[in-house]
Amino acid sequence: MKKFPLFAILLVALVAPGCSWFKYHRTPKSSPNTIVTPDMSLAAKVVSVDTVGRFVILSFPEGKMPKVDQTMFLYRAGMKVAEVKVTGPQQENNIVADLVSGDPQVGDMVRAD
Repeated sequence: MKKFPLFAILLVALVAPGCSWFKYHRTPKSSPNTIVTPDMSLAAKVVSVDTVGRFVILSFPEGKMPKVDQTMFLYRAGMKVAEVKVTGPQQENNIVADLVSGDPQVGDMVRAD
């Protein structure tokens, strides 16, 4: 009889936590009030750098071009590395920008902040 209370205590100790031993992951339900807006910011890549002439050639997505005299910033690995001013000329989806400051490299990301 002494074994019964010990067995009952162990059984309760094992059963009490129940499903908490098992990781149950629920996917969060989407809220009907969730608003998703597309990123419409102007972004491009540096495709050519001329350090002597202090200009870069920027390649933009089809149909999105900056305005002449617009200031833009170049980023590399998330860090701001240069500032440019769009001057033109434009050919297809490429446009020339004068280097205002910094050290641009081919492949840098361009954004209008």
